[in-house]
Amino acid sequence: MNSTSKGLFFSEVKRWKNLIKEQGFKVMTVLEDLGSNEKVKYKMVPKKKTESWIQQTKRLPLGWIVFGLSVPLLAAIVLSTGSGFVTIAFTDVIKIVAAKLTGAQNLISHLDELQPVVVLDVRLPRILTSALVGAGLAVSGAVFQGILLNPLADPYTLGVSAGAAFGASLALLFNFTFLGLWSVSVFAFAGALATLMVVIYLTAGGGDFSSGSLILSGIIVAAILSAGVSFIKYLADEEVSIIIFWLMGSFTSKTWAEAGLVTLSLGLGLMVFLFFSRDLNLLALGGRTAGSLGISPRKVSLILLITASLVSAVCVAVSGIIGFVGLLVPHMVRFVTGPDNRRLIPVSALVGSLLLLCADTVTRVVLPREIPIGVITALIGGPFFCYIFRKRQMLRDG
Repeated sequence: MNSTSKGLFFSEVKRWKNLIKEQGFKVMTVLEDLGSNEKVKYKMVPKKKTESWIQQTKRLPLGWIVFGLSVPLLAAIVLSTGSGFVTIAFTDVIKIVAAKLTGAQNLISHLDELQPVVVLDVRLPRILTSALVGAGLAVSGAVFQGILLNPLADPYTLGVSAGAAFGASLALLFNFTFLGLWSVSVFAFAGALATLMVVIYLTAGGGDFSSGSLILSGIIVAAILSAGVSFIKYLADEEVSIIIFWLMGSFTSKTWAEAGLVTLSLGLGLMVFLFFSRDLNLLALGGRTAGSLGISPRKVSLILLITASLVSAVCVAVSGIIGFVGLLVPHMVRFVTGPDNRRLIPVSALVGSLLLLCADTVTRVVLPREIPIGVITALIGGPFFCYIFRKRQMLRDG
């Protein structure tokens, strides 16, 4: 074999090495000089990979993962309920809740009369609402990313947040109070629902119910509504601070009724998401392939989009606009569960609850002055999302 032939030969071997390495194998080339006849033997040997703890976690049963997240979530709820201007021991918090559930008032007979009121009427509704809203935004974000096949999709991709902001801004501008404390929330939900209907109408009217068309329709409608919100803030004059505070998101003065509303919408939404989780996995293969496997891609996508948007609309109506939870949490959870939506959705709910609960506790307890929760999630989520994005790039390139 002359030098030119050897050069061509080794370049070809190198090319095949790179191709086979991409499939998870390494190549061993053995050159045997058998006198005048030169032969080359190729041997493909599977790579011996050392699994990281993340890869090992992906094989854990779902029940273990759910249990491992439920324990710190319950602990965070108890500790957060006892923290604040009036400090209450976590054992007393448990006794207060147990006395309320069982009617055994002797459990709290030694406590100050103010403490049960603080726990049951002030802190616990707010804490549970923040955890439930975090779960709703997280699972909605996971569903949106699965349907639209876009890693940057979140619960607000279809303009739900812009519609809710427009409706709430109208209620605050004209001081609508005929529904009492629910006036702003009802207008926000109505605005979000109307926006969703317009986006679906624009997409379906063109006959192209693809993810690109949905995203484009959402961007168009959201841009128009954002301009409307800016105009309302211009007209609001002295009341503009109230609108801005609502737009930033807050769990101040939440009630059991609001916590119950979010619980109902989240429970129904989770039932739908888990029922269609297998179909959502098939949608990742493409509409034509999913259709050949026995599902109706358009029907499943429409059901999941409407359900996820309604869950997001309820969350926004109760808490205001809170960003990064629906975008960040699904990416975090995929490192642990993998892309399977049957595992991703329930784990995202728990992680989203824990994240937003901790953020609300920080702004309520740690900071000297309470600031809107949307500011905290943006400050935490922005840099952390940049880290995850960079990490995924390095894993893909490496």
